Order: sequence, then structure tokens, then C-alpha cells
Amino acid sequence: QNSKMGDSATIRTRKFMTNRLLCRKQMMVDVIHPGRATLPKTEVREKLAKVYKTTTDVIFCFGFRTQFGGGRTSGFALVYDSMDKAKKFEPKHRLARHGLLEIKRSGRKQRKERKNRQKKVRGTAKTKIGSGKDKK
Repeated sequence: QNSKMGDSATIRTRKFMTNRLLCRKQMMVDVIHPGRATLPKTEVREKLAKVYKTTTDVIFCFGFRTQFGGGRTSGFALVYDSMDKAKKFEPKHRLARHGLLEIKRSGRKQRKERKNRQKKVRGTAKTKIGSGKDKK
């Protein structure tokens, strides 16, 4: 499972496993890129899509670490059978990286103020403070 291109970056997969319960193929990915900066995840996804004959949107790459001295990077990749399976099983933060999910968060100051208001009450009253204003 080698993918060699003219831009002197090779992708090798190891510890390949088909996970039928989560409808995906999972593997360790080794990128050999001598004399070049670490490959962007988008490029790794394109190369893996070519190898596994699928589209780039069902491939999720993460956890890449470059070896000391550069030239070799290894990480993890998941290739889902379909997009709906990916949306079902992938964690929200990785879906957000792909732009498939919008995480709505209130402002930092609002979150901190709410947290400090919640510290002043006990038990189920904490949820009331989260929704509306606090009542002492």
C-alpha cells in the first residue's frame, strides 16, 4: 500500500484494520517527506483516497507527529464506508474540522460569568442558572 508521487512524499499504511462495527477502515499512516515540510492533512487525505478508491470527505486524518530531525511523520487515519456513518461515529470536534458541524459557543466572558454564578448555588439550581438569570 504505497503511494508515490513526483513531489517526493510517500505514504505508507501499517496496522491496517477493518472495523465492521464502526463501518470503517483504520490504519497508522507513515508519511516520508525528505527535504520537505510536514504534509498538510488535506494532501494526505487526497493520497489515501487514491489508494482506497474513495472520496476525500469520508477520510479523517489526525494525530500526526513529525519525528525529530524531520523527514518522517506518522499519524492515524480512518476511512468510513459512507458519509452518514462518518457523521454517526466521528467525534464532534473532528466533524467540525471538516466543516460538517458548526459548534456554537457563547463568548468566553459569558461562559466564565455563568460558571461563577453556578458556583454560588447547589444541586439542580445550577441548570436554572444556565438557562436564565440566577435567583438567590
